[in-house]
Amino acid sequence: MQSNENIESIMGDPRKAINKLAFPTIFSMLLMFLNNLIDSFWVAGINSNALAALGFIFPLYLVIIGLGSGIGAGANSLISRFVGAGNTDEANNAVVHSIILMVIVSVIILIIGIFFLDDIIVLFGASSVKSYCLSYAFIIFLANIVFLAPNVTASIFRSEGDIKRATGPLIFTAVLNMILDPILIYVFDMGIFGAGLATVIASLAGWLWMLYWIFVKRDTFFEFKLSNYSRKFEIYREILFVALPAGTEEIIFSLVAIILNYLIVVTAGVNEVASFTIAWRLISIAFLPCMAIGIATITVSGVSYGGRNWPNFNETIKYSTMLSLAITLLIGAVFFIFAYPICDVFNFQAANIVLVNRSAEILQILVFYNCLIPFGATAAYVYQGVGSGFKSLGLTVLRELVLSMAFAYIMGIVMGMGVFGVYLGAIIGMNIGSLAGFVCIWMFNLKFRDEVGL
Repeated sequence: MQSNENIESIMGDPRKAINKLAFPTIFSMLLMFLNNLIDSFWVAGINSNALAALGFIFPLYLVIIGLGSGIGAGANSLISRFVGAGNTDEANNAVVHSIILMVIVSVIILIIGIFFLDDIIVLFGASSVKSYCLSYAFIIFLANIVFLAPNVTASIFRSEGDIKRATGPLIFTAVLNMILDPILIYVFDMGIFGAGLATVIASLAGWLWMLYWIFVKRDTFFEFKLSNYSRKFEIYREILFVALPAGTEEIIFSLVAIILNYLIVVTAGVNEVASFTIAWRLISIAFLPCMAIGIATITVSGVSYGGRNWPNFNETIKYSTMLSLAITLLIGAVFFIFAYPICDVFNFQAANIVLVNRSAEILQILVFYNCLIPFGATAAYVYQGVGSGFKSLGLTVLRELVLSMAFAYIMGIVMGMGVFGVYLGAIIGMNIGSLAGFVCIWMFNLKFRDEVGL
């Protein structure tokens, strides 16, 4: 059976396992990012208020996606460790626990959407476009399970090494959403509600494809059956110990952008923020391969750790770091050399040559922000793989918020270096934090080697 071959692949050569899991994930992430840009493009055609409403609601949508990714990371970590230990029964039990946990979170989100969505919109300062926000957001909250479930299910597929089933439906979802957006928004004249409905339908279709494999074809390695369920609070705890920090990290990334925007306004004014936004969007794209390799690392490190296989665990850390570093430096070099034409393509304010030029200048500075992130990211994802989610969160907080933002503030404002000091400080803090994180995971690696007697 293919699934058994998949299990063997993630328990074998770590390099092959990471390559197998990471590269399709990179493609699916890039496609979903492009989908978000196209979503904004079609909504912008309605009017500026609709686009503003999308901007207000999008962070809430990311929180829902982040919760699904967090539960998925927790399930992936625990299931992978059970696989490594050869305990298939507990792996199947963990699968059911993760689905139940996902349903509980979905119900909570639904209740929040029904009773508090109006208040949340007002709290976000979106009163002037409240009707647009409600038209888009209500269906998102009402059908939130179609966003949570595919993320969790894909993570379970990844934990058994089945990357085709983990990424195929997600790619299909992104493509279908691109097709449905203009049809529902303009052909059926649904406006911004059509954009939300398109997102729900596309996600539902991707999830139904996954359910077909699970309940109709029935050829997955893990069994999604209630008969496998034996309630154990320690399993819920183990999943949440990774899920909560992993979900929180999504919020941290948003906070970093907010803080940087504030420091840029203080040191250079609002116009600089527009240029920074274009450059920051590109820097975010450059980080996606590193994130995809990290997600693969959760599975491979978890299997190795659960099986007490230090050589594979050691190789996983080294290879994932070097692979991420090589791809990150390559993308950084391309962005640095071709900064001006790239920013011109991503500039949605046509004929604004000043904006293009300044965005390119910022991009050439910020490529160094990503340089050593692979060291810190590998550390964070390996900690998730072994079940130490809060250590992963601690490293992210240290790297992203404490060091990067502190250096940005000190160099930009305290030392009076202006906006260049903000950028330089963020780069220095990020790189120091990344190296500090790698030192931590390498010490853990050596401790694990001693534990297994090698």
